[in-house]
Amino acid sequence: MIGLGIAGLSRGFIFMLPTLRAETRLRVVACADPRPEARARFQQDFPGSAAHAAFAALCADPRVDAIYIATPHQLHAEQAIAAARAGKHVLVEKPIAMQADQIDRLISLRDRTGLVAAEAYMIVHHPQWQRAKALLHDGAIGKLLHVDGFFSYDNRAEPSNIRNRADTGGGSARDIGVYTMGSARWMTGEEPTRVTAETVWENGVEVTAHVVAHFPSFRFQATTSMRMHPRQEMTFHGTDGVIRLTAPYNANVFGQAEVQLAQSKPPAGQGARVTVERFPADNHYVHQVEAFGRSVRDGAPYAWTLENAKGTQAMIDRVLAAT
Repeated sequence: MIGLGIAGLSRGFIFMLPTLRAETRLRVVACADPRPEARARFQQDFPGSAAHAAFAALCADPRVDAIYIATPHQLHAEQAIAAARAGKHVLVEKPIAMQADQIDRLISLRDRTGLVAAEAYMIVHHPQWQRAKALLHDGAIGKLLHVDGFFSYDNRAEPSNIRNRADTGGGSARDIGVYTMGSARWMTGEEPTRVTAETVWENGVEVTAHVVAHFPSFRFQATTSMRMHPRQEMTFHGTDGVIRLTAPYNANVFGQAEVQLAQSKPPAGQGARVTVERFPADNHYVHQVEAFGRSVRDGAPYAWTLENAKGTQAMIDRVLAAT
């Protein structure tokens, strides 16, 4: 059994809470959070667990084998490095860093120690995305020419939210651009050759980003916003068809997770030009924690590497620098 410590009892932890209660490979044994009321609630959720006020105490706890970091964004990189230096495996909420080069030290620690260190990029563990990637690479839509995405929500009524604060690494590109940009990179294995962006800022925080990028074999266009009505969609458009993913980031919460495939040249013997595959029972948080547990316990490869995370952060850096 792997003893898991939780750093930061925030939104990310709340999303993961049902999964952590049910997971059998990992046993939640401790937390770290400066708020006494949050620690008290945690111990009600996990009777017998330890509750530390300081992150350093969590790293020093001998019962803790691995740490899930869900603290404010600006703390992620340094805390992940501190955890690895303490000999703990680490799963870090996105974004794993504020700048791409901050990930280099964690990569070096991972390579030197053999510890598992990863960003909690849950979508790659969902069969909706795995199926879409298989279709793309099997040539279901011919040659890929264009990728477009949209991810928005409206939190303007929450000025104290870390996503609305410059001092906690807020902004739509850092919070949800990891999904639109990272998924395009993961699906295709390509890196952008040119990135441009138009952004909207409030109080030093980027609240909307319209991104256009050129990849070696396709063009990319996506919008992320914290000031628009909620919308989620990713589309991959080729010479012979289109792959569209519904609810691609909050599967079965925002809506039903589907892969919709439209083909102008369907396989022989198949008359339908549009097919829909649905994934009503899958939870990407469950799959992510299971994958992390297998990596820690058995050394199984993890689907989203630190190099993957660094590539997406580098693209986000270019978006923010283009403004």
